[in-house]
Amino acid sequence: MTPEGPLSRFALIKAVLGPIMRLMFRPQVEGAEHIPGDGPVILAGNHLTFIDSMILPLVCDRQVFFIGKDEYVTGKGFKGRLMAWFFTGVGMIPVDRDGGRGGVAALMTGRRVLEEGKVFGIYPEGTRSPDGRLYRGRTGIARLTLMTGAPVVPFAMIGTDRLQPGGAGLPRPGKVTVRFGEAMEFSRYEGMDRDRYVLRAVTDSVMSEVMRLSGQEYVDMYASKAKEAA
Repeated sequence: MTPEGPLSRFALIKAVLGPIMRLMFRPQVEGAEHIPGDGPVILAGNHLTFIDSMILPLVCDRQVFFIGKDEYVTGKGFKGRLMAWFFTGVGMIPVDRDGGRGGVAALMTGRRVLEEGKVFGIYPEGTRSPDGRLYRGRTGIARLTLMTGAPVVPFAMIGTDRLQPGGAGLPRPGKVTVRFGEAMEFSRYEGMDRDRYVLRAVTDSVMSEVMRLSGQEYVDMYASKAKEAA
């Protein structure tokens, strides 16, 4: 994992690309003070389009580690090498999420990041929203907070889908908002990370706060199911 020190690749990327990203997307950041200055923390938010994962690390003072598709770092040619350099530099940890073991690998990776006292970013919906609405959260977020005791800071990406509709192609310049809510802690459920009712209650509580921050319409089904039905 990339260290959070001043000479890290993350610091270099942020110093070089940060001004370009700010000029292109003019991000308005609200509530960043809710992110603890040290110790483990989970950032959990909505996922509208591909550039969410580029903007989030660059608007946070601390480095954010997150799970990404391994295809982002296995591309060929100059473009593939550049993407690999960027995403691993800003904190992406490539994991093969296909198959039955993918979810377990992602969960264990997140747990390791948090046990090292770092920031772990997660999209509880599990995939990008197909239509701009907020979908039901997967319970991995609940397992992580209950297993590690790390607080959850909910966040909302607002406007990124207008700049990159469908999540493909080059994004257009425009204004986005990244809004962070107050930290949520679930110590009252300690030791209950295998109780499916508790896991669902914790997940729904986080998603309710994400919905409040984003202003999105909520759909009580998984985004992956919505994509399959389309």
